[in-house]
Parts: sequence; C-alpha cells; structure tokens
Amino acid sequence: MLAVSHVTKNYATAEGPLAILRDVSFTLDVGQSAAIMGPSGSGKSTLLYTLGALEPPSSGTVSLNGQDPYTLDERDLAAFRNRHIGFVFQDHSLLPQCSVLENVLTPTLVSRDRSAREFGERARSLLDQVGLTHRLTHRPSQLSGGERQRVAIARALVQQPTLLLCDEPTGNLDQRNADIVAELLLSLHNAQRTILVLVTHSIDMARRFDLRFAIADGQMVSAQ
Repeated sequence: MLAVSHVTKNYATAEGPLAILRDVSFTLDVGQSAAIMGPSGSGKSTLLYTLGALEPPSSGTVSLNGQDPYTLDERDLAAFRNRHIGFVFQDHSLLPQCSVLENVLTPTLVSRDRSAREFGERARSLLDQVGLTHRLTHRPSQLSGGERQRVAIARALVQQPTLLLCDEPTGNLDQRNADIVAELLLSLHNAQRTILVLVTHSIDMARRFDLRFAIADGQMVSAQ
C-alpha cells in the first residue's frame, strides 16, 4: 500500500514559506491506478517526486508497504528507491551512449536481488512486451519518440517495483504514439500489479485510471 498522510511541502522564498502542497492525504492499494491533474505550477510534479522519495515533505508522511523512506539514511534511501520505485518522465532520460537493452538494465547495475542473467532475461521480456525486440542494440538517437518512451517504461519496470510513477509520459508525443504508450502503461501495470500514479493534462488519459485527482492551490480533491 501507498499511504500519504497530511503531506505539506513548502519552499523558502524572500517573502517567506511558499506552500506547494497543503495537507495532502490518500491511499492506494497494489493494483490500483491514479491520475493526477491540474494546471501548470499546481504542485503535481512536486507530489510525484515526494511519493518517489526524491523530495521530502515539509510535514506529513509517505509510506510504501509500511516503510517511510524518509527515515532511511542516504544510502538506504537510494537503494529503496531503486528497488521499489520506477519512474517514467516526460523526457525519457535515456543514456545516449547506451543501447536499448543497456538502458533498460541500468537500474539493475547496483542490485543484488537477481543474477545478471535473470535481469537480462527480464529486460528482453519487457522489451518484447513493448514491441522493441528488434531494437535491442540500437541507440536512443535511432528511435522515434514513442519508441524511446517505450524503452523508458521497460526500464522503469525491470526491477518489478511496487510503485510506478509517470510524469506526463505522453506529453511530447503525437496522439497515435500517446495512445500506444498509455495502453502499454496500463496493460503492464495490470499484468505486474503495481501501484500506478500518473501526472497528466489529458482528460481522456485520466479517464482510463481507477481514481482521478485534481490539484489546485496545493490541495488535492477527487475529480470526475
């Protein structure tokens, strides 16, 4: 379970603390998906980074499977994030010098959960599921935008994370590729029973999710 309890996030400014998130609380069970909507600057990405153990809250708690990652030291926090949380960003953030397969395997380089062979088999299986078996040795520059984002999805799932976080993953894609990426995200989420949280401006995409939230003035409410 992902449990968010009374999370507030402030940033210091010359005029005093600026509240980006205000008393945000919700829970998601394994297998559930949630879309977060709201205008630019409303705090959507800040919330996602707080859920992903990248931005500690000013107050309140975030817990994933009973563990508050912000109580861990820096080394254990990084290990927790790598093992239990997958990220898909609007900009795919692939390493340009690495092949498709090498990019997908990047999160496993510091993991001892499985052997290199097991990780390799899983990476190839994921790339097959996203339709990129024929691209294993290609570099990101040789791929289309939709293909690069599919590689990013495979990379995010290679460790079998509990929590999958997506920040506008279709924002830079045309409608056809956006639909392909959205369908892949949801089908892989359902197959692997992750907790999926996605930030989007697309109402059509949000309607595909179990739950929909809107953020305005730092506060989160259910959205229709």
